[in-house]
Amino acid sequence: MLGSLVSVVITTYNSSNFVVEALDSVAIQAWKELELIITDDCSVDDTQAVCRLWLKKNGHRFVRTDLLTVERNAGISANANRGLQVAKGEWIKFLAVDDSLKVNCIEDNMSYIARHPEIRVLFSKVEVYRDTFSGENLIKTIPDEAFHPESIMAPDRDAKSQYKMLLLCDRIHFTPSVFLHRETLLSIGGFDERFKRMEDYPLWLKLTRGGHRLHFMDKVTVNYRQHSGAVNNTTIDYLIKPNYFETEAFRKEYIYPNLPWDIRWNERFRWYGLQVFRCNWLNRNRKLNRLLMALFTSWMNPFKYYIYFKKRIVKNLKNKEFY
Repeated sequence: MLGSLVSVVITTYNSSNFVVEALDSVAIQAWKELELIITDDCSVDDTQAVCRLWLKKNGHRFVRTDLLTVERNAGISANANRGLQVAKGEWIKFLAVDDSLKVNCIEDNMSYIARHPEIRVLFSKVEVYRDTFSGENLIKTIPDEAFHPESIMAPDRDAKSQYKMLLLCDRIHFTPSVFLHRETLLSIGGFDERFKRMEDYPLWLKLTRGGHRLHFMDKVTVNYRQHSGAVNNTTIDYLIKPNYFETEAFRKEYIYPNLPWDIRWNERFRWYGLQVFRCNWLNRNRKLNRLLMALFTSWMNPFKYYIYFKKRIVKNLKNKEFY
């Protein structure tokens, strides 16, 4: 483990404003055995030129560097897969270009894995900032209760239990921290390129369904930036994130076929009820809109009541972990 090569894969797209800060955070890592892979998804700004100049000045710091470019934009998942395919490290740290690593990020992950050699997927804490990584712009640290008994990261929860929890919703809110074993990632086929803007949720389902437990380290390793130019803009107080409305094809592929019939139809009823919030003025986190959401997805949902009474009446449920 000591001296193992780690691949840092930075995914870029029209990100010349942020890329140097991300690259600098990799260069100053305490862990020395690093390769740096930048994979650019056909930027039309000067991102590639900025990266080439930076590599010319700083490339000597790394065991190996690579700048991957394509002639046509293919989406986040395909961009991440390009980095995965050329990576040579035993472990991979993916970094979105508008985020940055804490100086001990790689070393902390590798030290923890050395003490827990069974780990193949490791998460940790993330500090969330507004626009810049300065103290006054720190919003919060996530997660707050990773080891709560009901958390997906609870110590006694196995991969099967995590998978069943993930079927109901994506409970991983600290995605930027993930640290992955390269061969494990390759063994499940990497990222699903059918879902161009959803690289993470399908991956967690593939990993846990394949028996790979998601582990957690109680340290902050990554800075996450909220800003208006992000692909998934989180600066607006949406009731429902707009990219949710693009997920039905994913749900048909990964979610619905793997749920008991009543849970499946409960989820589908909720999906149809939420369609009204595609309207921008309804999709704001206000009291009236929250009441409307409860009406359309919960109070009027017959499957919710069926599930409620089933839990109370049936004592030995075949699929009780879903309820």
